[in-house]
Amino acid sequence: MQVVKEYIQRWYESGLDPDIYICHKKQGNLVDIEEEATGKRRTVLTFCTNDVLGLTQEEAVKQAAVDAIWQYGTSNSSVSALSGRIDLHRQLENEISAFKELPHTQLFLNAWMAMQALVDAFCHLAIPVPNFQHTRETLILTDVLNHGCIVSALAHSGTRSGKMFGHNPRVRVRAYRHCDMEDLARRLQRYARPDDRIMVVSDAVFSMDGDIAPLPQMLDVMSNYEGSVLVMDEAHASGAIGATGRGIYEHFGLRPQQTLERGVVPLIMTTFSKFAASAGAAISSHVAELKPLLDVSPTSIGTISLPPPTTAAALESIRIVRREPERVKQLQENNRYLRASLAANDFMAIGETNVVPVILPPEINPKLYARQLMEYGIWVSPIWFIAKPRIRVTVNALHTKEDMDRLVTTMVKVRDLVYKPTISA
Repeated sequence: MQVVKEYIQRWYESGLDPDIYICHKKQGNLVDIEEEATGKRRTVLTFCTNDVLGLTQEEAVKQAAVDAIWQYGTSNSSVSALSGRIDLHRQLENEISAFKELPHTQLFLNAWMAMQALVDAFCHLAIPVPNFQHTRETLILTDVLNHGCIVSALAHSGTRSGKMFGHNPRVRVRAYRHCDMEDLARRLQRYARPDDRIMVVSDAVFSMDGDIAPLPQMLDVMSNYEGSVLVMDEAHASGAIGATGRGIYEHFGLRPQQTLERGVVPLIMTTFSKFAASAGAAISSHVAELKPLLDVSPTSIGTISLPPPTTAAALESIRIVRREPERVKQLQENNRYLRASLAANDFMAIGETNVVPVILPPEINPKLYARQLMEYGIWVSPIWFIAKPRIRVTVNALHTKEDMDRLVTTMVKVRDLVYKPTISA
């Protein structure tokens, strides 16, 4: 354990450890937090929650979770394939399928488990079946800036999860430059073999850059490889882009069916921790046979099914989004207003969605900048451990113009305090 102690000490000395805050109470975007290191408590205006539509405190959502506890208890205490499937699961799957316009949906506890299950099912057909031999190799292309859940699943794609060793067909993973369709086309041309099963995986909205995958151009490239599979991780897209929040297909005026008509197979991962006021994830497809494979993947059968209150909260949230698209419209209006205000005050906000990364001058430490904002009652997420340090602001549907004005005014004030640019002669 000595090496662990030495490592953590060096970690702290390098300033890589995050500042930890404990929440005691929430009211809209006002949060009562405690700084864990000092015990200091204060009420702050948050711009670092992923509750993009403000549904985590919606009365109907909270009541749905409570009602589910009374009907089913706090946990199903089993996996879906055994005794852990409840009617709320079926209702939620049907609701997601209607929302994403893909008829077959399978639930998971989180996106990491969902993505690993998908790789198991697609590359390795999940479980061995007597007298069936799977021999086709898989080629997977992944955007270099994809989320960690994708990276992790692909890192373990060589063999089925739950197996140390296996005799499965080989899986070849190649990365392409961020949202660069010319590079995707080059790599497919270079690495694809005639009998390969081809999968391209991408975030729909990228969590650190706030930009959107170029779906139409992706389809142009992939339509040259009939039967290729396009996986879209819509964690930050659901409820945020598209006129009614349906995600990247709606954003570009497309439907999954049109993808099929071009010879490309669409798969969508939906998560519930951002727009659906809950936790968990789902994979949706037009292929009914994929669902039982996903259900018996180790990341599904090796744990419990989605708990009743979590399921009920997600179900009610999605129903509200479908009934009240004006919430999505408000979110998008807030995004435009905040981005315009940041630009008017000489902040470099990249991307185009409600995930608003602000690139700071290299002389400014994002952690120290965020701490100063906290002193003025503003809570943002500092990101200091990637190539271009930044603060990540997330605007939601509950933010008022006054809230956003207060944020930008405070950001200007703190920038003036901590940043003294060098003026060359």
